[in-house]
Amino acid sequence: MSARKLKVVLTRRLPDAVETRMRELFDAELNLTDRPMDRAALSAAVQRAEVLVPTITDVIDAELIASAGDQLRMIANFGAGIDHIDVEAATARGIIVTNTPGVLTEDTADLAMSLILAVSRRIVEGAQVVAEGKFEGWTPTWMCGRKLWGKRLGIVGMGRIGQALARRARAFGLQVHYHNRKPVSDLIAEELGATYWDDLDQMLSRMDIISLNCPATPHTRHLLNAERLARLQPHAIVVNTARGELIEEAALSEAVRARALAGVGLDVFEHEPAIHPGLLNQPNVVLLPHLGSATLEARQDMGDRVILNLMTLQNGHRPPDRVIPAML
Repeated sequence: MSARKLKVVLTRRLPDAVETRMRELFDAELNLTDRPMDRAALSAAVQRAEVLVPTITDVIDAELIASAGDQLRMIANFGAGIDHIDVEAATARGIIVTNTPGVLTEDTADLAMSLILAVSRRIVEGAQVVAEGKFEGWTPTWMCGRKLWGKRLGIVGMGRIGQALARRARAFGLQVHYHNRKPVSDLIAEELGATYWDDLDQMLSRMDIISLNCPATPHTRHLLNAERLARLQPHAIVVNTARGELIEEAALSEAVRARALAGVGLDVFEHEPAIHPGLLNQPNVVLLPHLGSATLEARQDMGDRVILNLMTLQNGHRPPDRVIPAML
């Protein structure tokens, strides 16, 4: 092991155990206030760090990367998504980019399934009635949602999280359909009982539930725009636990206002943390504050994965979770 410790700058506060281990292994500079770094602070950080450990709230664009000192060797993202990092610009400068793949799969799939249940069965709306003291007893026609059994779920993006969601969906009796850049293997398709659609528009018009589980790229921005939202059936619900940019929020708000959809469940937003006002205080809309990876276990696992990448670099080897432009 190298006797010299890497100079590591963390942009946000991480779990105590993760920060303690980083202090033991590296020359780690912590963000004890947990306030997001502004542009000036990020620029200063890349001037002194050998490794920057950012999160999704940090915009690491080409301009910032160009301002980095020659000592910056790696950007070790705390999280799986890397759409906030210009990987091509970093790679061009010889800066390695890593992420934390795989550790968020089950937690995010849990949340997606939770939103499907919450919207379909009006769980949040019902809980609010009770909390406000307005529950006056059971009646045959009041607060009726829709059952899941037998409904068609269309998964957009059949990677790790999409497949984990499909496994949960099958347990609830949902018929699994999916759109992806290419079909999954025959073995996985058989296990999940999944039907592949190469044409997204064709799938959208036939589903009862749509779940977005794909990454944010220039090609997927506003994947669900006004035109595609209009293809959905009026009884359909839309769930997004991936990235807010996948949905044109203004168009979604209009669809909700016009009752062109039965319900919406969102954990991410196009201009996060801002939320389109047309989505607020709607009885058929469930909004969560980006909880996809918010379990103690996931956050610890994310930190452990960052540490593994840092240790590998410090020991003179290639980090296992290196992201290269060809992977995007």
